Amino acid sequence: MTLSPQLPDSNLCREGAPGLLPARQASPADVRIRGNGATRPRSRVLPRTHGAFTLIELILVMALLMIVVGVGFPSLQNFFRGRSLDSEVRRFLSLTRYAQSRAVSESIPMVLWMDAREGTYGLQADVGYLDNDSKAVEYTLGQDVSLEASAPPLAAMTNQRNRTAAQTANLPAIRFWPDGSIGETSPEQVRFEETHIGRESAVWVVQAATRHSYEIRNDEPPTIGR
Repeated sequence: MTLSPQLPDSNLCREGAPGLLPARQASPADVRIRGNGATRPRSRVLPRTHGAFTLIELILVMALLMIVVGVGFPSLQNFFRGRSLDSEVRRFLSLTRYAQSRAVSESIPMVLWMDAREGTYGLQADVGYLDNDSKAVEYTLGQDVSLEASAPPLAAMTNQRNRTAAQTANLPAIRFWPDGSIGETSPEQVRFEETHIGRESAVWVVQAATRHSYEIRNDEPPTIGR
C-alpha cells in the first residue's frame, strides 16, 4: 500500500509552526476589506500638490506692480533730484573752505568765481600772484541745477585755466584774503535751485554771522548789513 505524502496545513504555515517556513506578511496593498460579501483594495492617500499661479493671477500681479510704480515714480524722481541739488551745494561749500585754507597756507588771495550762464564755478589764485595756478579747479553744475549770486560782480579777472578775460568779465566771485577773511565785494549769499521747480527748491550758501566763513541755509536769509 503506497502512502502519499501529506502537505503541511496552510494554517500551520501562517502560524509559524516549528520546522516550517513562515508565511509571507501581507502588505497594505494586499489587505482586503470585506463588506457586503465583496472585497475591494484599501484606498491609498496621495500627497497633496500645490497648484501653480494661473495666467490671470500673474496678469493681476503685474497690473498692481505697474500701478504702484506709476504712483511712486514721481516721488522717487524728486528724491534723486533733491539729492543732486544737495550734493552740489555741499561741494560748493567745501570749495569755499578749501579756498580759504589755500589763501592762508600759501599767503595768496584766492578767488572763487561763478558763471551762472554757463553753469560753472571754480577756484584760482588771484590775478598777478601766480603765472600758472596748477591747483586751479573748475566744476560744472549738476543737471537741472542753477545758481545765482546776490552781490555785485567782482572786477574782471583772467583765469589761467584757458578762460579769457572777456569770458570771465563781470563774473561774481568770492575773494579770500591771506589772513582768512572774506573780501568786501564777495557775495553775501549764493542761491542754488532746481530749474524745473524754481525758488521753492532753493538752498542758500550764505556768509555766517561772523563773516569769516559760509554756511548752508534752507530758508531765505535776510540781507547782512556791511
